[in-house]
Amino acid sequence: MGHLLVVESWVGSMGRLLPRAIREGGHEFTFLTRDLHHYLRSAPEGAAHPLLGARNVITADTNDTEALLSHVERLHAVWEFDGVLSSCDYYLPTVARIAGRLGLPGPGSEPVESACRKDVARRVLADAGVPGPRFAVHEERADLARAAREIGYPLVVKPVDLCAGMYVRRVEDEHQLAAAVKALEDFPVNARGQRRVPAVLLEELLDGPEVSVETVSFAGAVQVVGVTDKSVGAAPAFVETGHMFPAALSPADTEAAERTALSALKALGLTDGVVAHTEIKLTSTGPRVVEVNPRPAGNRITELVRHVTGIDLAAAFVDVALGRAPDLRRTPTGLRSAAVGFLVPQSTGTLDALDGRQLRDRSDVLEVQLAEPGRVVRAAGSNNEYLGHVMVGDVDGLGSRDRVAALLTELHAGLVII
Repeated sequence: MGHLLVVESWVGSMGRLLPRAIREGGHEFTFLTRDLHHYLRSAPEGAAHPLLGARNVITADTNDTEALLSHVERLHAVWEFDGVLSSCDYYLPTVARIAGRLGLPGPGSEPVESACRKDVARRVLADAGVPGPRFAVHEERADLARAAREIGYPLVVKPVDLCAGMYVRRVEDEHQLAAAVKALEDFPVNARGQRRVPAVLLEELLDGPEVSVETVSFAGAVQVVGVTDKSVGAAPAFVETGHMFPAALSPADTEAAERTALSALKALGLTDGVVAHTEIKLTSTGPRVVEVNPRPAGNRITELVRHVTGIDLAAAFVDVALGRAPDLRRTPTGLRSAAVGFLVPQSTGTLDALDGRQLRDRSDVLEVQLAEPGRVVRAAGSNNEYLGHVMVGDVDGLGSRDRVAALLTELHAGLVII
């Protein structure tokens, strides 16, 4: 049995899957957080968040990395951790530094820090010849305006250190660019209280569909688990509206996406002890890397993979954090594909009606999770504003995406926001 140190987490999907995977693997964990109430607030009324069911729950300033390293060393002397991990992007570099300090398994701090900074990752990948969009990174508005003209409109504006699609925007001209940059300037601290890097990343707008390549690396070998597709909406934002696993691609496109993802992981040095989610655009001129995320995929993708292949990426995440070979053997599940669709609000107000009871008795529905009436709703500008999701499976082929789209249309017909 292993004892893991979990440093912060997302409160949603992986925040629940991770404790389950630790427990089902026969392990235990200590949970370290700066704000217990962040997790208490996210649990259903009368229930505790699974992360707070840890063997030990410790509060400390997880945003002060230097002080935290010394604090964790003292905890390690008492409890002897066997591994350390987090599902929250904002703490992945901290976890990598803790692993290095305590001599625990992990990919190393430099590769993780590079992947978690979008501008640094862009430079590393470009230097290694891994295909990506044309890009520029600046802080000053005048420099950004000049670089935008050189890249050419329309283009994509990104913060270098946020996630879930926050403040990622398509801009058509200099006026929209100025508005996007101003919005970033007005958000100097992220949701976890960390001061943001003021640099802004500009990228060429890529054509073609987007997919993600799910991989697990252990002992210097990277194994591709599969390729997931993605649908995007809520322009000019890039809100993920759904996914299907496996992606409906030709063998050639699948192989090209996998090869590009492996090249990106090698360039960044993420080839040992990492479950990764690499986003790829299949453009008219070939695959291009969008982002490399050194953690399991979010938005229920890990569950799509599990339903189709039997491979539990949350369990693999736990295994590699403990320095153990993950079980990546495929087992029959009866499903040829699985898809998830998210209910994305288009307006702001209060949720008055949303009824999904008719979905729960369908044999092809794997999950239904919907917000309760009375919830305050914001028109979606990132992946943080969903009103719920529906997941379906298909035993015959790749029809799960169309099925979930039809079910979402039904839900939207009964959605009332006042």
